[in-house]
Amino acid sequence: MVFLSREPLQNKIEQMVESQIILITQALKSIGAGAATIGVAGAGVGIGLVFGSFIYAFSRNPDLEKQLFAYTILGFALAEAIALFALMMAFFILFV
Repeated sequence: MVFLSREPLQNKIEQMVESQIILITQALKSIGAGAATIGVAGAGVGIGLVFGSFIYAFSRNPDLEKQLFAYTILGFALAEAIALFALMMAFFILFV
């Protein structure tokens, strides 16, 4: 009587499971990176609101142009920082 070894079959099953785990992990990384980039859209809205408010405030009081512009640049920088953090997290999720 010849007994067949189960080791080749067991190795084949383990390889299939490992390849499926890798594919699922890559898919979840892509989904996570896509969700992390939602912050970029929010930053775009924030930047639009900052400059829209600057135009509105400048039209109401043109004498404060320098002070308003300084606040506008500060608001732009803060909103852009949020976008950069969101983009950084998306790349972090994808490549680490």
